[in-house]
Formats: sequence, structure tokens, C-alpha cells
Amino acid sequence: MVKKILRSTLLLVLGGMLLAGCNWRASWMLRTDKDYEFDVPPDTIATAYKLSANDIVTFRLFANDGFKLIDLSNSAMAASQSNNTFQFLIEQDGTLKLPIVGHVNITGMTLREAELLLEKEYSDFYNKPFVMLNVVNRRVIVFPGAGGEAQVIRLTNQSTSLIEGLAMAGGISTGKARNVKLIRGDPNNPIVYQFDLSTIEGVNAAGMILQANDIIYVEPVLDVSDELLRDLSPILTLLTSVLIAIVSVRNF
Repeated sequence: MVKKILRSTLLLVLGGMLLAGCNWRASWMLRTDKDYEFDVPPDTIATAYKLSANDIVTFRLFANDGFKLIDLSNSAMAASQSNNTFQFLIEQDGTLKLPIVGHVNITGMTLREAELLLEKEYSDFYNKPFVMLNVVNRRVIVFPGAGGEAQVIRLTNQSTSLIEGLAMAGGISTGKARNVKLIRGDPNNPIVYQFDLSTIEGVNAAGMILQANDIIYVEPVLDVSDELLRDLSPILTLLTSVLIAIVSVRNF
């Protein structure tokens, strides 16, 4: 009877080890298949942030090449206003709805390109208009690998690169520098780049400028022994209880 119990318990432990071995990667996020085709980074790396839908931009308008600030405080289009600095949302169609000129498409432009376009739009109404724009809600999510906590990083620099974003999150802790993913765009059909930051060549490619809502994911290096111990802990507890019970019965 005792041997039977021991044999059953041993089979239970072995089965638990097998299941734990199959599931030790279960905590990994954003995994891709071995044959997954990653997107190819562009040959020419953009040197400035490109505006996109859902960006909130501050807007200031001057006349006479910046000599006179235009008061737009009576405009009902502004999301908020402080000291004649207004905030507007780039809508899903890529346009910015501004006083007087209405909807202007600025998606995909740098801030300077958008400023020049808006200055041209306002030239029909003001003498030598001067426009100042700034994005106030740019942020990226960084998963720096095992041992590091995920962070939401606000980007204040208009030209923050991938390598800078990782540094702002504390760098790569115990993750795999050779497998860093940059996930961008529509979550239903994202653009996914992969970088090998363990080499100088990979670091050069990581100069890509971050865009709003990018996800940086460093593949973690998991401690298999810890994972197995965590999964087997309930089974080992059961085994210990069974052995104690058997010893108690035999001594009785």
C-alpha cells in the first residue's frame, strides 16, 4: 500500500515537471514565431518626430514674423487655453481643426513642416504669420526585460531615438539585447521591427526616432529553475505531506 502511494506521488511529481517544462515560457509577452517576418527598417532614418492622429499639439499664432501675438481666446475650437497658447487634437482623419482656416492635414509631417504649412494657410489673413507648434502627449511603453518593470515614458525631446528611450527606462537589465522589438501603429496590424543591440551594427540601426504610442519590448532571460520551482511548489508540498503521513502511519 505504501509503495503504491509512493509510486502514485512520484508519477504526480513527474507529470508536474513535464507540464511545468512546457509552460515555463508562459509569462513571456509579445512572442513571435520563429518564421515571423519582421518589417525592415527604412534605409533613411527620420531625424525628427512625425505627427500622427491623437497627438495633442499646442498652437500659437503671431503676425509680422513673430512680432505680434494673435489673440484667439474667443475661438471655440481650442481644447484648452493658457496665455494664448491653445491645445488642439489631431483627429483620426489626420487633420487639425484650427480657427479661421478650419481642417488642415498635417499627419506625417515634422513639427517644422507643419508650422510652414500653417503659416502659408494663415498668410491670406495675417501679414507674415509665424506659427509655433509642440506635441504635449507623446509617450512610449518600454518593457526592459526580466528584472525591470515596464514603464510609460513621456517624450519631451522631439527626436528621441530607440536607444535613448531604452536608456530613459533604465536600460536593458537582464533581457536579451539581441532581441529587441519595436512595435508601432495599429494594434490590429502593427509594424514590428527587430533589433540586435548586442552589436555595434544593431546600435546604429537603433537610431530610429520613436513615435507616439510605440512599444519597446526586450525579450526576457528567464531563470528556468525559478520558473520550475514556482510551478512545482504545490506538488512538492503535496509530496511532503504524503511522506509525513506515511512515516506517521508506519511509526504508529
